[in-house]
Amino acid sequence: MRVIADFHLHSKYSRATSRDMDLEHIALSTQRKGINIIGTGDFTHPEWFHELTSKLEPAEEGFYKLKNQNDKNNKIENQVRFIITGEISNIYQRGGKTRRVHNVIVLPSLESAEKINNALSWQGNLKSDGRPILGMDSEELLKIVFKAEPKAMFIPAHIWTPWFAVFGSMSGFNSLEEAFGENTKYLSALETGLSSDPQMNWRISSLDKFALVSNSDAHSPNNIGREANIFNIDFNYSSLREAIIKKDRTKFLYTIEFFPEEGKYHYDGHRLCKVRMSPEERKKVKGICPVCGRSLTVGVLSRVEELADRPKGEVPANAIPFKSLVPIREIIAESFDCQVKTKAVEEEYQKLISQFPNEFYILLEASDKDLQKATTPKIANGIIGIREGKVILEPGYDGEYGKVKAFSDKELKDIAAQEELF
Repeated sequence: MRVIADFHLHSKYSRATSRDMDLEHIALSTQRKGINIIGTGDFTHPEWFHELTSKLEPAEEGFYKLKNQNDKNNKIENQVRFIITGEISNIYQRGGKTRRVHNVIVLPSLESAEKINNALSWQGNLKSDGRPILGMDSEELLKIVFKAEPKAMFIPAHIWTPWFAVFGSMSGFNSLEEAFGENTKYLSALETGLSSDPQMNWRISSLDKFALVSNSDAHSPNNIGREANIFNIDFNYSSLREAIIKKDRTKFLYTIEFFPEEGKYHYDGHRLCKVRMSPEERKKVKGICPVCGRSLTVGVLSRVEELADRPKGEVPANAIPFKSLVPIREIIAESFDCQVKTKAVEEEYQKLISQFPNEFYILLEASDKDLQKATTPKIANGIIGIREGKVILEPGYDGEYGKVKAFSDKELKDIAAQEELF
């Protein structure tokens, strides 16, 4: 069956995370998005783990559901299934440098999570944050995980983010082998992160053997599914794991991506100085901020350029395809010329979503005709245009999200005139 999965998110016990990131709100948002499998996030946190064990019950092999969920009159594909996941921040010394690397762990059971929690409790305070900081080497973490659970999936998180990633410009490595040594072969996949897409990662040939997964890293329910993974598999953990680890193009169909320019670290720059630069512009100023005279934060695009051994546009033979989308609330906000978190946007979103099965159906499958019937010309044209890649991009930098626009100023005026005419 066709399955949409988002493995990486955070609970209400993580820093800078919405209080609504509880199991009930996560399930509701997941269903509205059209996602079938959602990560629990934060399985290492004692209080969250208690909620997982008390509120979830086993469903299909390796998947869980809320105990009060009624499946009697609904198909499996319309239900929400949880998969046990968590992210760990590793800060340690390796190769004479301080390394800061985040890693995502995906597990087949709560029993496996309990074993790993027991092993990691000796390494640091798991209660301090939903994403705990442990002063241990990422390679050592990998060994602990697979000793406790051989069927685990270990995935380096948002691999290009400057401050906390395996290839990050500020504290990362130049190769996976430099970070994980002979255990590199046990990595299950690599997470591209919001500021890069598969096309950028295809430029590094050493990554070809790993599947590239995309996840939301959501800190609020509305952000669930902003990136995701599409499979055609039997509905169980083993089939899902096999599709990822074997990088099976018949089972791992494609990923849903942010336009990477919208990510917070795509370009180089200084947020406080309001300086944003492309890799070419940064080279001209020798990496020094023209406002404050300090070194610029080197973004994802520059870092990819540094490590690339392929030209832009080359596609590896076994590459998993991808599609770039923009969340519906962002499209509505642009058409209304207002912020995403407003009453008008939420009302229009609820109105639109009520007319279709879910949000991914609207973004990927709804016909042009049905969209025009369901909402305003601006919103319908925005969804259609984004499907076709017709976007205006303003890259993010140094922690500042970028902007993706579906309309030019002229297009907005033309559509407004059309609406006024009718």
